[in-house]
Amino acid sequence: MYTAADDRYEQLPIRRVGDTGLQLPVITLGLWRHYGSEDPFEDREKIILSAFDHGIFSFDIANNYGKPELGSAEKLFGRVYQNNLKPYRDELVVTTKTGFEMGPSPYQHFNSRKNILQSIDHSLERLQMDYVDIFYSHRPDPETDPEETAQALAQVVQSGKALYIGISNYDAEQTDTMIAMLKDYHVPFVVNQASYNMLRPAVYEDGLMDTLKQHNRSLVAYGPLSEGLLTDRYLGGIPADFPIHWSNTDIFKNGKDAVVQKLNQLNTIARERNQTLAQMALTWLLRDQSVASVIIGTTSERNLLSNIEAGQNLAFSSDEERKIKHILK
Repeated sequence: MYTAADDRYEQLPIRRVGDTGLQLPVITLGLWRHYGSEDPFEDREKIILSAFDHGIFSFDIANNYGKPELGSAEKLFGRVYQNNLKPYRDELVVTTKTGFEMGPSPYQHFNSRKNILQSIDHSLERLQMDYVDIFYSHRPDPETDPEETAQALAQVVQSGKALYIGISNYDAEQTDTMIAMLKDYHVPFVVNQASYNMLRPAVYEDGLMDTLKQHNRSLVAYGPLSEGLLTDRYLGGIPADFPIHWSNTDIFKNGKDAVVQKLNQLNTIARERNQTLAQMALTWLLRDQSVASVIIGTTSERNLLSNIEAGQNLAFSSDEERKIKHILK
């Protein structure tokens, strides 16, 4: 029988989300890739439990995660929960989302009232849980009135199926609109989950971080290592078939050689800090206290522990900041 490590809360800093009661470890484990029905369950179970033992009590999932069976990431986590983590439910922050395609029906994607209320029930069934801690609208809906979305999210909270509401991939204006509507419905909105990494600081350039700070709320960053670019794996070059995420395509606007040059320059600074490039990439985002957590995705315990180690050195000198900003400009 699994018993969690006694020192699990001594491993990572914990951040409060704005002025809310929600607190998150600075690193969250995401189950987007390689946590599906075709992956070895025992190996994935080991990673999830190791994460919890080392201070990661936040797990990020979505209804469409898992291959080849959509939703199988939720099912996998549900098995781990039932087998091992159920006694620790009060300590966990489990999040899921709705909005991307789950099937051919018009009620299997986006943010209609029907899809939202159906999706939360299906997710809870797969997760084998009574509620999730954060339920996200995974993307804005260009056709549905946002008030309908806000009303449905309010009902999810009022029914006890989620404690908090988040949004993901919403820009600054869309975020401001949704926060205002959710406030009118007395819904506990907490975070926007957005693509953010050293090579793509769009959340600052487009005003999203300013909007969140104005409302005293936080950002959760996904893709903090830019699909693995911000590791030592590509210091010698980026292959032509590199699978870049849709949110990061502008990184290559000046060509891949320019990115490789930046990676090597950044790696030099990371080594001077006694960090790997990946560790420094995570800590760079966490300089701002309004970044509540960064989501890592790994199936390697070695990489997991290395990423967790990044949380032990979050400070940058003014000289380091100046050099890094010069490289990234």
